[in-house]
Amino acid sequence: MKRAKTTGSRTLKTYLTGYVLALVLTASSFGIAASGALSMRAALIAISAAAIVQVLVHLRYFLHLRLRTTPPERLLAISFAAVLILIMIGGSLWIMLNLSYRM
Repeated sequence: MKRAKTTGSRTLKTYLTGYVLALVLTASSFGIAASGALSMRAALIAISAAAIVQVLVHLRYFLHLRLRTTPPERLLAISFAAVLILIMIGGSLWIMLNLSYRM
């Protein structure tokens, strides 16, 4: 069985690409927040979209998760963790907004 060659430069290129993408997404989010050029709603939407894209960049370039080559068990575990995180964030926001309304 023939093994695919993986060179250090290819891995370094992958990490550098991920780093640059993450840096650009972070800088754009800070720029949106600091400039005040967008309305509050548009800024929140743009920053949220950048955050989602940044999560995908981290999964692809740093954790090396790909839909075709990653074992299904690992993808299921990550999906379960994402659902739990969304439930915790949603529940926390619900509680805080409910408390804010009652005060």
